[in-house]
Amino acid sequence: MLKLIEMNVVPMDLTQMELVLLFFGWQACDPSHYWGPGVRDAYIVHYIHEGRGTVFMADQQYELTQGQGFVILPDTLIHYEADAKQPWTYSWFGFKGVHAKAFMQRAHISPEHPVFDARDPDTFARLYAEMVQASTRTGGDVFNQSLLYRLIAELIASSPAGEQLQRPLSTKEEYIRQAVQFIENRYSQRTSILDIAQAVGLDRTYLSGLFKGRYGKSLQAFFLEYRMNRAAELLQHSALSVSEVAHSVGYTDPLLFSKMFKRVTGVSPKGSRSMEQGE
Repeated sequence: MLKLIEMNVVPMDLTQMELVLLFFGWQACDPSHYWGPGVRDAYIVHYIHEGRGTVFMADQQYELTQGQGFVILPDTLIHYEADAKQPWTYSWFGFKGVHAKAFMQRAHISPEHPVFDARDPDTFARLYAEMVQASTRTGGDVFNQSLLYRLIAELIASSPAGEQLQRPLSTKEEYIRQAVQFIENRYSQRTSILDIAQAVGLDRTYLSGLFKGRYGKSLQAFFLEYRMNRAAELLQHSALSVSEVAHSVGYTDPLLFSKMFKRVTGVSPKGSRSMEQGE
């Protein structure tokens, strides 16, 4: 009996896209089969078709069964194992992208709550079957991208309304959360500190003070570091020129971008790429 299927979809150097499907698979696990504790570098949605199992993440334990699922988040320690008597069968979908985190926030998926109850259990089975079918035909990788968006939409639709899954945020924490989400969605555009403050509805000096208290750095420093971290990822995983990377993180002046990049990282953009390539 075939118990494990995994299919890779795109090379890693395409992960600067908004959202990109990396791989997907299916497995009928043996009793007590486990993975971890360990971390992954992508978002990986697991949906349980049959059986039972346990997930451990962020000091929490979740007993899951058919019709439920869980999401592995990048760089987050996780351990999961199949039940000894009724081991689970699940499919999985791995993805990355500059907007992946924002989509997971809309689905109320976080290290503190990585599980979900499927609104329509048949949807995940259909999506997996369609991905397998698409992978055998010309242009199937593009079609699978559309299926990934349908998968994310189903996760969002399956999430409870509101924020009942998490402890209530204080007003200050909520302002910070909104500002960070705005940055994640708009860092690639010409965005100013004033734009961020206006989107949240606060005076920019006051909002910067909240960031100073939360992260130990001003809003401007946080925003700059966020952009430069994204730029560093693009330099490592793409063939974009330095000028193209600059535009991708909201800078129209490549010289200014290079200056800011070196201020944050200590090396020039070209130097950073050379270091990664071992030159």
